[in-house]
Amino acid sequence: MKTRVGFLYTRLRAEEKYLIDEFEKHEDVELVRINDGDTFFDIHQLPEEIDVLFERSISYSRGLYISRIFEAHGIPVVNSSAVAEICGDKYVTSQLLAKNGIPTPRVLMAFDEESALRAIEALGYPCVLKPVVGSWGRLLAKVENRAQAESLIEHKSSLGVNHQVFYIQEYINKPGRDIRAFVVGDECICAIYRSSENWITNTARGGIATNCPVTDEIAEICHCAAQAIGGGLLALDLFETESGYTINEVNHTMEFRNSITTTGVNIPQKMIEYVLQNAIQEDQPCKVNV
Repeated sequence: MKTRVGFLYTRLRAEEKYLIDEFEKHEDVELVRINDGDTFFDIHQLPEEIDVLFERSISYSRGLYISRIFEAHGIPVVNSSAVAEICGDKYVTSQLLAKNGIPTPRVLMAFDEESALRAIEALGYPCVLKPVVGSWGRLLAKVENRAQAESLIEHKSSLGVNHQVFYIQEYINKPGRDIRAFVVGDECICAIYRSSENWITNTARGGIATNCPVTDEIAEICHCAAQAIGGGLLALDLFETESGYTINEVNHTMEFRNSITTTGVNIPQKMIEYVLQNAIQEDQPCKVNV
């Protein structure tokens, strides 16, 4: 009997095509494609008879709520909605890392313009203003002085509810690069350096990828962070500091198109092996906190 894998996606980017190619190598797998915008869902009914849902939505909210619908009907999801919710909110990620003693940049939170300005002054310049929800290095701002802080805070206050939550992060003076580490389960399978003259080093913003050897120290901090977040298929962003590595962010729908050749690791193969293992081992309904 074939394992039926639900493949939840928004559009088929390079990553999704790589993953589908790997799934198609398995004759005992039936891939059920589910476009997150093409249908509606009755929360009282299981949308598809599948053994596991592989969540690859570009939209954080679509992926989160559709995952919850499947989980409510006993279908395991990779990554789970609990993990997605943690990774999708920078405050929650930072709080969990700090609570578990995992090095992460200092963060101050504020909820109106005056307290946000005081928080920035308390943290010191430069510092970083980020939206609590967002990816690809969008809407990040490096705050260099008070005049810039006042201008940025006023601008963010006009953007909407999410931007009126001020997430203010310590600025880490990176050596022109950061590290993107890929974790499957609790194992760091490979990593890349992302180098750029810009302070934002995301490859989506032009950062150049080169191989980063996975040292014992990298493997250990990634293992601890993955456990704190809840495990699964994760991409962790690390900064190098004088006192060691620090975890900046954790991503739950990781992009890897620039990292397969760079690292020599078949990342999509390892990802689908984890998904299939999750389907095989999951024989009890998921417990969902609603």
